[in-house]
Amino acid sequence: MWKLDPHTKAKHDILRHYLNGWFPVLSTWNGRIVFLDGFAGPGRYESGEPGSPLIALETLLGHSYFSRMRCEFLFFFCEADKARVASLEQQIAGFKETHQPWPQNVKIQLIHSEFSETATSLVDYLRSQKRKLAPTFAFVDPFGVSGIPMDVLADLLSFSRCELFVNYMVDSVNRFATAGNIDHHLDELFGTTEYKNAGNTPGQTRHQFLHDLYQRQLSEVCDFPHVQSFAMINRTGHIGYYLFHGTRDPKGVELMKEAMWKVDPGGGYRFSDRLAGQDVLFTEAGVDTNPLRQALLQQYAGRRVSIDTLERFTLLSTPYKKSHLRRPVLTPMEREGIIQVDRPGRSGFPSGRTWVTFP
Repeated sequence: MWKLDPHTKAKHDILRHYLNGWFPVLSTWNGRIVFLDGFAGPGRYESGEPGSPLIALETLLGHSYFSRMRCEFLFFFCEADKARVASLEQQIAGFKETHQPWPQNVKIQLIHSEFSETATSLVDYLRSQKRKLAPTFAFVDPFGVSGIPMDVLADLLSFSRCELFVNYMVDSVNRFATAGNIDHHLDELFGTTEYKNAGNTPGQTRHQFLHDLYQRQLSEVCDFPHVQSFAMINRTGHIGYYLFHGTRDPKGVELMKEAMWKVDPGGGYRFSDRLAGQDVLFTEAGVDTNPLRQALLQQYAGRRVSIDTLERFTLLSTPYKKSHLRRPVLTPMEREGIIQVDRPGRSGFPSGRTWVTFP
């Protein structure tokens, strides 16, 4: 076991918030859903804090809606290190003891194997049985850049309702992209050799190039039309890694946005994304919505558009969530005479019946 770092706690908080919304939504429409933890760890941290497997189980069994979730939940916890597997097995056993009688619709499988091997075996088995993978949320949080091949992710998450939450260690990628000594790992990570072109892009441009390339591959190779990225920035302003979320459903984007904005990384860390050339910090306290205002003015200059179009743009094309649009941005813009609003009543922005004209 090791100490729980602030940035790891932040990732776990995001995971907890997201699953709290994902479990009830998916269980409503599916007979079986899967949670796959690709790098499960020992189960707990040095001071007793739960790891991602226990967080996932706690979120489900402690959910206020759990008694009404009738589908089957399959948890696959994958860990390659023998000592961590033994520890995780003990932690899960203890968790089950404190949650008796154990619900029959919750199944746990602890797998002593590399993530890529587990994912490949699972895909091969389903193909041999001519079965489709159930809706799956894959939490992939490696220690480095090896063991998460792009083609394996694409095969594993090919079913339409599968989602990915992956830690992309861009700092390590940036360090080794043109070194030539771990190219076999980077070839797998990206599913292309284009990362070698980073040598032609110096400084921050190089960093952005490696970010954009990974995002593009998740979108094109894994067929995720909606890919969000969130930078984890330390107290010196340095980006250590990105958290990428891939989904095919706007509802998944909405759930992840809600989860991200609820979490305060703390410990000198912060989440960030960029919009209209400005940093957007993920903190509910004192949210700076000026980048959203500028993006709307640029995107819809001289146009008359519906409130639903603006809401979709905010959700899918900016770091902001839908609740940041109406009162924080549109209301003051109307008050200042910047936009003209056509609505059925005197105030508000009712969906389906409101039109906004931009200068």
